[in-house]
Amino acid sequence: MALTFEVLGRFNRARAARLTLPHFVCQTPLFMPVGTQGTIKGLTNSQLEEIGCQIILGNTYHLALRPTSELLDEVGGLHNFMNWKRALLTDSGGFQMVSLLHLADITEKGVTFQSPVDGKPMLLTPEESIQIQNRIGADIIMALDDVVKTTITGPRIEEAMYRTLRWIDRCIAAHKRPHDQNLFGIVQGGLDPILRDICVKGLVERNLPGYAIGGLSGGEDKNSFWRVVAQCTAALPEDKPRYVMGVGYPLDIVVCSALGADMYDCVYPTRTARFGTALVPEGVLKLKHKAMADDTRPIDPTCPCMVCKNYSRAYIHCLVTKDAMGSQLLSYHNLYYMLQLSRNLHSSIVEGRFPEFVCDFLRKMFPKGDVPEWVCDAMEVAGIDISSCCAPFPSCQEDDSKNMPEEVSLVR
Repeated sequence: MALTFEVLGRFNRARAARLTLPHFVCQTPLFMPVGTQGTIKGLTNSQLEEIGCQIILGNTYHLALRPTSELLDEVGGLHNFMNWKRALLTDSGGFQMVSLLHLADITEKGVTFQSPVDGKPMLLTPEESIQIQNRIGADIIMALDDVVKTTITGPRIEEAMYRTLRWIDRCIAAHKRPHDQNLFGIVQGGLDPILRDICVKGLVERNLPGYAIGGLSGGEDKNSFWRVVAQCTAALPEDKPRYVMGVGYPLDIVVCSALGADMYDCVYPTRTARFGTALVPEGVLKLKHKAMADDTRPIDPTCPCMVCKNYSRAYIHCLVTKDAMGSQLLSYHNLYYMLQLSRNLHSSIVEGRFPEFVCDFLRKMFPKGDVPEWVCDAMEVAGIDISSCCAPFPSCQEDDSKNMPEEVSLVR
């Protein structure tokens, strides 16, 4: 295996670890910005290094279309092509089964996509996905899985889970660079605990370098979401990294980390920035709102990032509706926020103050004590007492709409 995973600290199920990859030594929990075609929109590589980005996620499907994996192979891989010295992770292309379903036909052989570039059919098999990812050269590569939305019920969920297990063997057989690229399997099974359990056991039997929990953040209710994460993290190996795919809300990351997850990715921080929305400890700040027009405070007075040090809300308000610089500044701030959250999660676990960190996080986000009921339930399972930051009665609220901005879809 081309990684080592050393747990440095724990609090019940939560853990902080050192993940050593071929191109970088990472600290977990960690958030990975999504750079679909080898770039994070609006930020340079030096800026990403400056704010502490450890791993960038790229997408196999899109990279295979443009610039093509053959070109990437010629120049020595995506690291060289984009001049990125730190770690990379490539998604298998399986997610496009959901996001581009109108362009895709799924069979046992693989997935046939209609290319959005030239309209020609493109067959992505487990073998082809791994061959493309071998040419791209990321530190972590993902197995091709059969992805269905968690809101779908019936036999399609079971079919996808068993196909995912059959495809992992084809991915393993096709993987030609196991000594410098780490193949992660993806747990599927929808919201069915029996199917999830079968998939976890089947993948663990393959003794992979790491494991992902897939098929979430697709519209399921939060109570179902955290229970799937809790079930899978409890059953996955203690000495391997656990990656919850498509998770990008700060609250979700804190909850999943408490339940024992280590890695996350999502387009949310940068996509919501392009809608003029900033991430702050209290939730979100909408810079397009007219109230921002004469607000001379920084986005977040407690944030030490370059944007908060140098620009006011009023200035960014002027930009977000007229100039690309507005979304660039907000993308910088939002990614800084997510990466700082990751660092704070890591240090609080290592230093033995994780419960205090969680309570402080929740107090800022829910100053009235109206912590959503699903968060209370998840923290109880995680063994973290949050009673001090919940209202006396009722202790929790079912409405979590405050943390679900309406302007973007998080399906991944």
